[in-house]
Amino acid sequence: MKRFLLSLLPLCILSLAGCSTRGSDDSAGPVSIIFETDMGNDVDDAMALDLLFKYMDAGRVNLLGVMINKVEPGGAEYVDLARVWYGHPEVPIGIIREGADCTGDAVNYAQHVAGMRTAEGDPLFAGSVEDCSSLPLAVDLYREILAAQPDGSVTIVSTGFSTNLARLLDSEPDEYSDLDGTALVAQKVNRLVTMAGCMLNETTPEYNVMRDVPSAQKVFSRWPTEIVNSPFEVGISICYPSQSIMDDFGWTEAHPMVEAYKVYRQMPYDEPTWDITSVLYAVEGISNGDVPYFNVVGPGRIEFSDDACTHFAPDPEEDRYFLAVDSLMCANVLGRIKEILVSKPAVMEE
Repeated sequence: MKRFLLSLLPLCILSLAGCSTRGSDDSAGPVSIIFETDMGNDVDDAMALDLLFKYMDAGRVNLLGVMINKVEPGGAEYVDLARVWYGHPEVPIGIIREGADCTGDAVNYAQHVAGMRTAEGDPLFAGSVEDCSSLPLAVDLYREILAAQPDGSVTIVSTGFSTNLARLLDSEPDEYSDLDGTALVAQKVNRLVTMAGCMLNETTPEYNVMRDVPSAQKVFSRWPTEIVNSPFEVGISICYPSQSIMDDFGWTEAHPMVEAYKVYRQMPYDEPTWDITSVLYAVEGISNGDVPYFNVVGPGRIEFSDDACTHFAPDPEEDRYFLAVDSLMCANVLGRIKEILVSKPAVMEE
């Protein structure tokens, strides 16, 4: 949940020089992604998951798994019902125990949507798991999934807390791999794409870091592959219009993401696209042909203080980067996000 920080940062649009042109290579086929989420805090997590399922429909993403990085109920339940509704029930889910507890931080839209009922008393959105607490731990599922993938093939998109990722780095060899966690990541992961921190304001704490500062510090200092970060100021510069939520989804009587959006805050409101930009970059890179989405700033070091503030130091020997946008890019990103979100899942086209 990032919205309580809005008053702390000027709503500026970024235009930065010295940016690289790093991005994804569409010619290589579908991007294999593991999605880390604090589903149930900000509703942009539900919107980011919608993008991932639509990218699966289009053959652009192989969604290897969804990992929940908060202990508050509802997150896994929402992902479970969503994977069924979007027609991808095979996508595995990992959960966390003894992680960040966000109870009271925001309206738990995930729990609300999971509890919605029809007039007959049946679940409005049916899941496939009776008890989500029986799902595997994320760190174990990570090791199982990564061990089975080709070397250097996996992109991890992390839009919540870093707890699962830190535990993965610290994990020991097991039945899935003789490698420890850091070595397994180094062998199997291509890049980590995150939503964390305020890159342009070193006195502003950011929620995804704040809820588990030691894990964020560990991941950004020890992660053995490239990290590309979509910071707070990018998402706040690109807000999804509530008018679209109200007008563009008449093709279905009930939509889990739409119901989540409507309950999260009092309508109408325009939701920042924090987590959604991370997914868009991970799949499509910095542009769609000659339509620019992002600049990428770096390389350098990204460090977090104990009070969850962010520091970036340029360093050609490092492999940490962050996204930046100008006004044209903001319009392009919003247009692309809207194009995807308002489309029907493939299962509804059959």
